Amino acid sequence: MALRLPERVPGLPVLALVLLLLPLFLGNEFHLDIATQIALIAATVVGLNLLVGYGGQVSLGHAAFFGMGAYASAILTGTYGWTSIPALVCGALLVALLAWTLGRPILRLKGHYLSMATLGMGIIIAIVINNEGWLTGGPDGLAVEPLTVMGAELSIFDHYSLLGLEVSGALLWYGLAALLLLLAVWIAQNLVDSPIGRALRAVHGSEVAARVVGVDTSHYKLLIFVISAVYASVMGSFYAHYTGFITPQVASFEHSIELITMVVLGGMASTYGVILGAVLLMLLPQLLTDFQDYEMMMFGLILMLTMIFMPKGLLPTLSEAVRRLRPRPASAPASGQE
Repeated sequence: MALRLPERVPGLPVLALVLLLLPLFLGNEFHLDIATQIALIAATVVGLNLLVGYGGQVSLGHAAFFGMGAYASAILTGTYGWTSIPALVCGALLVALLAWTLGRPILRLKGHYLSMATLGMGIIIAIVINNEGWLTGGPDGLAVEPLTVMGAELSIFDHYSLLGLEVSGALLWYGLAALLLLLAVWIAQNLVDSPIGRALRAVHGSEVAARVVGVDTSHYKLLIFVISAVYASVMGSFYAHYTGFITPQVASFEHSIELITMVVLGGMASTYGVILGAVLLMLLPQLLTDFQDYEMMMFGLILMLTMIFMPKGLLPTLSEAVRRLRPRPASAPASGQE
């Protein structure tokens, strides 16, 4: 399938403009660091939304793929001396192979059984990462080499000359993360607008009906499972190089729940909605630090109220409210009336 720019992408230019202007409003490099991490996690969630929002397949172990990509890059670059991009590609291929192998039996399940199977898969991978300390560093974590771009190491602590200007490594990393997010959205929009996207929506609506009209449901469910896993692996690799240090938490069950919560909070089957969900879920702990002992309680209360009053997610609910507020065009007068 040849990728093409979708005919209707009003959100993509707006997102690009927001990402371009955002550094002008960030007060310091700490805020830039938060924005970079949000962009990388948001790109991961865009891939997960293809599986959950469009394919209707719930994965509770998606952080395992994120962690595998992170550790593959860390081990191959740090232990075996690979450069960053080949290590990233190798990690993505390994994750794709694992997702394809595990997805064939797992995706035959439905409903709660599918959720439990993906949960078990994620827990097993997290346990392996945590216990194999000789390779992964175990609970103590693992240092990661800086990202190498065109022979130069990209570190947030250094400054670089770009087009005659001195630019901090933190700003360059933000620019890279923003480009990755835009690329993730562009690919997702292409998939959604393609026959693959239409097949996924048919599977989500009714798998039996999709089979009746000739849709190979097993093929498309497995395909989107592999694609979403590769999304997570690639972003996990970039996240590892950016932070410079990773622990088994990146592949933990808690991280998987955070990712799926971002999808549900922002709005399933809404590419820009899940980005909004990622932004809010990662910013809330920062905004609630003043509540100290009540921080987690306030965090849970906000999430609970959001899902009670906005069950479709933030962006779909807000979009629907805006449509209702728009003035309706005047109806044409009936024949015979002035």
